[in-house]
Amino acid sequence: MSHESFLEHAPSVIRRAKSVWSDFIDFVASENVLQVAVGLIIANGFTKVVQSLVSDILLPPIALLPFIDRNFEEKFVVLRKGPHATPGHGYNTLEQAAADGAVVLAYGEFITNVANFFALGVFLFLIARIYAMFTHETIIKHTVKCAYCRKYIPQKAKRCFNCTSWLDGREERETSALQ
Repeated sequence: MSHESFLEHAPSVIRRAKSVWSDFIDFVASENVLQVAVGLIIANGFTKVVQSLVSDILLPPIALLPFIDRNFEEKFVVLRKGPHATPGHGYNTLEQAAADGAVVLAYGEFITNVANFFALGVFLFLIARIYAMFTHETIIKHTVKCAYCRKYIPQKAKRCFNCTSWLDGREERETSALQ
């Protein structure tokens, strides 16, 4: 590309770059994007708190039960021993089994993750209920199926936003301009 051709196209390239930059700033600074970003940051912190609650507070006392001999995260079953396994001796930890190349079923980690998921769901439900109690606005929206299109719609809707039919019975009443 020659120097003259470059100078000829430079203003349109600069204008396009400024337009793209302006669009990007409008997108990033929009209210919805900022709300989602803040929500994700808070959710990440909240998830870490719940994981700590489950794995550091709730599961250790359960691990003290007589039929459980270690923490849930360390519960596993060896499906196939590694190449350096000695007969009659197992692995004490998941790290030992992984280092030897053993195939393990880490069911303890699965139990911990299920407990984390359940606890997170319970805490989010409680937060939604507390929010509704203080603001008198509900986060939990109850839905019903539209009688005409069978899509789920809010329970308090007067008209289906999918098929636009009225839900108060107007569709079933006979109407005529001659009456």
